[in-house]
Amino acid sequence: MVQFHNPELLILLAFLPVLFLLWLGYQRWRGIAMLRLGDTTRLMPGFSAKHFWIKGSLLSLAFAFLAVAWANPQMGGQKQTTTQKAADVFLAIDISQSMLCRDVAPSRLELTKIVAQKLVQALEGERIGLIYFAGNAFLAAPLSTDYSFVLQSIQSASPDLLTEQGTAIASALELADKSFEAEPGGGRAVVLITDGENHDEEALDAAKKSFENNATVIMALGAGTTDGGPIPTSDWEGSQYKRDENGEIVRTRLNEDLLQKIALAGGGQALNLSQIDRSVSAIEHEVAGLEKRVLEVQSMSDLKSWYQWFLLPAILFFGLEVMISLRKKSK
Repeated sequence: MVQFHNPELLILLAFLPVLFLLWLGYQRWRGIAMLRLGDTTRLMPGFSAKHFWIKGSLLSLAFAFLAVAWANPQMGGQKQTTTQKAADVFLAIDISQSMLCRDVAPSRLELTKIVAQKLVQALEGERIGLIYFAGNAFLAAPLSTDYSFVLQSIQSASPDLLTEQGTAIASALELADKSFEAEPGGGRAVVLITDGENHDEEALDAAKKSFENNATVIMALGAGTTDGGPIPTSDWEGSQYKRDENGEIVRTRLNEDLLQKIALAGGGQALNLSQIDRSVSAIEHEVAGLEKRVLEVQSMSDLKSWYQWFLLPAILFFGLEVMISLRKKSK
């Protein structure tokens, strides 16, 4: 099986038709220029159209092989199955519009992304999943050890991903319960990151139910401050602020009381997003104490690069192109 270390560089192959058109355009331009000069047989050596197209073909081949060499084809990897012990952790991230508030720098949502990425790095070895929620919840990344995918998904977090606004914490916790594997064994945790602005009575019942029935520990990370701030209408500097029906600017505040109750009902603890190191360390410690499930993980063995097999022909084709003259052979 062949794969490329830099597959994005294969886009260079799309420029081959452009190179051909430029070569053809040059030939036509040269022909027109020669016609304007008239009879140039005594002043200029004979031009070989055959050599011209051979040189063009060699240049195209050299460029194609060079593009493939830059993409670095790799082969030889074999699937290997290993076992590891891991707990299951869902990051449930609030992406409602109130998370755009800048009462913490750079904003609640951007700080959430920073902390979530640090959590993924700290919890490496565990299975991690991702849930987004606002007025409802959806599964952004299922439980896996594909940390690069989870990190990429965290970067894409935005209120635009959900049209229904609100803070449906209960929906996020219920979705996490459904997304955990039904098989017994293995510790489970949900890291809830939200401002908890909309008081959701169902959230307490959902947290209590998760902890009692599924042994799910719920850690609540509060985003924002109790003083709060206005809600930007978009996630960029200079944007307007959300207003109510009377034209007054709407302010959003961190609901610490609700998050503490949710954490207590879920057997965990409430933390503040602004205390990054303390929060990451506390969650890492909590997850480390969970029961681990034995997992079979498939990975690829080291791949060998074969770029040199394409680089060498590219150099040879370039060398041959330089050696071929555009002049006709003298008789």
